[in-house]
Amino acid sequence: MSRIQTTFRRLASEQRAALIPFVTAGFPSPALTVPLMHAMVAAGVDVIELGVPFSDPMADGPSIQRASEKALAQGMRLSTVLAQVAEFRQQDPHTPVVLMGYANPIEAMGVQKFAAAAAQAGVDGVLVVDYPPEEAANFGSAMRAVDIDPIFLIAPTSSPERIAHTAAIASGYVYYVSLVGVTGSGALNVDAVAQKLPQIRAQTGLPVGVGFGIRDATAAARIAAFADAVIVGSRLIEEIEQSSLEACCTRVAAVLTDMRRAMDEVKK
Repeated sequence: MSRIQTTFRRLASEQRAALIPFVTAGFPSPALTVPLMHAMVAAGVDVIELGVPFSDPMADGPSIQRASEKALAQGMRLSTVLAQVAEFRQQDPHTPVVLMGYANPIEAMGVQKFAAAAAQAGVDGVLVVDYPPEEAANFGSAMRAVDIDPIFLIAPTSSPERIAHTAAIASGYVYYVSLVGVTGSGALNVDAVAQKLPQIRAQTGLPVGVGFGIRDATAAARIAAFADAVIVGSRLIEEIEQSSLEACCTRVAAVLTDMRRAMDEVKK
């Protein structure tokens, strides 16, 4: 059983939703990525989504775009991200790590080479934003062959047929995009998200995580009332942007601690 499956089964038995933060590897500096990951675990997160910096992040809003640009300018590459995961694993053998990014760096490395390197580093899941599920069967097979979960996005505009196709090749969990637009944009409509999740669950038994637009503990708690996971990214990137290098881990941990507390209260 994978670390992702183990984590979600434990949380389900505790009637708790997973808290999944997204941060960009190498931002604000490559030296802070691993300390930031450990600080987030200490704050109560359950899975870490680690963004692979890319020059043209089509699904990401301004804050995550800036984070990618700054990380790339400091020499971050896919191989560097994998080295950071391996360093994290030296102290934390339990917390699942999901890489989230785009196809170009993986294609440049080669899918099979990437799969082997990711497994060796201790990666548990991979979400590639621009791999359409209709064209990702080979990629999904390559990931599962090395016990890595291929994770896919489902949008508010996804048809029942598209949801079914996505669910058929996904594992670990599926990521429901709570709004139409890029990360950090628009207002979160919790009622609309709640209405969509039964349609997704009718097509898959995988846990359903909800992300895009979750910015505070109140929103996290409302989503945790019906979703299996709450995913937060842009808010954390903005906290890092507004912080000194010395304080960024503390500021991110404080936001996540508040979310974890609020989520656990609503589950009780």
